[in-house]
Amino acid sequence: MSLSVVMLGDIVGRPGQRGVCQQAGALRERYNADLLIANAENAAGGSGLTPAIFHKLISYGVDGVTLGDHVYRQRDIVQLLETDSRIARPANLAESAAGKLFSRIVSSNGDAVYVITVLGRLSMNGPAADDPYACVDLLLDELTDAPVIVEIHAELTSEKQALGHYLDGRVAAVVGTHTHIPTADAKILPGGTAYITDLGMTGPYDSVLGRRKEAVIKFMTTSMPEQFGIAEGDIRVCGVHVSINGKGLADSIERVEAKADMSLPPFVGE
Repeated sequence: MSLSVVMLGDIVGRPGQRGVCQQAGALRERYNADLLIANAENAAGGSGLTPAIFHKLISYGVDGVTLGDHVYRQRDIVQLLETDSRIARPANLAESAAGKLFSRIVSSNGDAVYVITVLGRLSMNGPAADDPYACVDLLLDELTDAPVIVEIHAELTSEKQALGHYLDGRVAAVVGTHTHIPTADAKILPGGTAYITDLGMTGPYDSVLGRRKEAVIKFMTTSMPEQFGIAEGDIRVCGVHVSINGKGLADSIERVEAKADMSLPPFVGE
């Protein structure tokens, strides 16, 4: 068995959704992708995910969705987290937190991958997180019948790199999200695990991390409160393509970046 997987970084608001709508099919064709997985924790107005947006992304060609520190920002997502195998909460939250600890995402030909998301613990302002290393160790003892992809949703590059090396040779890929800046370090680690520090953002790059730059600059230069609305310019879809071999490790990883065509009319549902 071999699997071709495209993973996309944090989808931000309607501009990010628009980018996925335009580019999902082209990316699947370009990489002959069996699966397309996306982080959508900023898809609902920049914070959280709703069931309606989840199903919209699925209709665009996304097979599975990951979340991060805004997992519960939209409360109506909880039931979906409990029932749908294509989405899961970060695994290292409190044991009593709602939702599954991992997702099992199945391709059209029946091949599957497990996806585990863990939150970083350093310089994060979200919910308190338990030890991501011990958390993944426990889950790997259980998830033995298909390749595993681990997403670390974290602020610090050092924390992401450390987890990548810790899991090298035991999972197919370790990918970072949360900082919205694509990094240039996509590589195969010595043990055969694909790694990148951050997938980048799927959203408007004429911005500060997807927010209107004028508002962010005004706040930073005056200290006065501002509404950080979602920006709209220079929409890009960013992530990686990973080729997973029959041993559950990676043969290759490369960065993905595609620009949305803003001359096209808005997509259905925008």
